[in-house]
Amino acid sequence: MKKEKKDVEPTIAEGIDTEDELKEEATKEEVEKGDFTSVTTLSSDENDPS
Repeated sequence: MKKEKKDVEPTIAEGIDTEDELKEEATKEEVEKGDFTSVTTLSSDENDPS
């Protein structure tokens, strides 16, 4: 049995400043429905000479 493909389009356009959008917490309702995404942020400290 094949899985059904869901045609889900991204809600944030690539290239737009998304920092505030990604820091927004999911509501209880969204979590209960599984309608959330875990976000991991990676940053580099360019001022550290080591």
